[in-house]
Amino acid sequence: MSRIAVEFEKLKREGRKGFIPFVTAGDPDLDLSYEIVLKLAELGATVIELGVPFSDPTADGPTIQMSSQRALQKGINLSKIFNLVELVRKKTEVPIVLFSYLNPLLQFGLHKLSEKAANAGIDGILVTDVIDEEAKKFSDILRMNNIDLISLVAPTSTDERIRKITSVSSGFIYAVSRAGVTGAQKDVSSSAENLVSRISKFTDLPVAVGFGISTRQQVEEVWRFADAAVVGSAIVADIERSRESGNVVANLESFVSTLLP
Repeated sequence: MSRIAVEFEKLKREGRKGFIPFVTAGDPDLDLSYEIVLKLAELGATVIELGVPFSDPTADGPTIQMSSQRALQKGINLSKIFNLVELVRKKTEVPIVLFSYLNPLLQFGLHKLSEKAANAGIDGILVTDVIDEEAKKFSDILRMNNIDLISLVAPTSTDERIRKITSVSSGFIYAVSRAGVTGAQKDVSSSAENLVSRISKFTDLPVAVGFGISTRQQVEEVWRFADAAVVGSAIVADIERSRESGNVVANLESFVSTLLP
């Protein structure tokens, strides 16, 4: 059983829900990314999503786009991210998922990626823009190294699309709370609960809801109908605000404590 499956089984057994933070790898720099991941693990993250910097992150809003650009300017790439995860694995067993667009992964080579990711201790890879036959092919490659393919499902997905997506997925399903790009929002979209219900008709995998979750109230709302809440842009924005002060990790701890009931 994968680390991801173990964590969600533990949550289910204990009657709890999950917290999945997203951070961009290498923002503000690799040393701080290392400290950030360890702190998030210490604070009880169920899974940590590490964003792979990409030059054209079309599914992301301005906050994550800027963090991706900052990381690219520092030369962050997949090889450096694998080295980061290897160091993290010496300290914690928290499940780690790479959050990426397909192009950087194709450039690296899918078979090579699967092997390197497994050796580094990565548990899953979420690809925002992989579909149908590409998704099945990639899922098969990852399964050879016991890595989960985490898939996105949007409110606009038809039931047939949901069936196809879930059939090649493992680990958990990422339900996008609303149409559009990432970014903190004032309210959780009413379509999110309906989407989780629709997904559950096709799979027994846990369902995490993300895109716009930024407050404790929203986390609690998501926990009412889903297995986990994903918080991305709000955390990335907090890291950005703290860069100048040099108190990134301490400020992050304070912010995350306001999110979790």
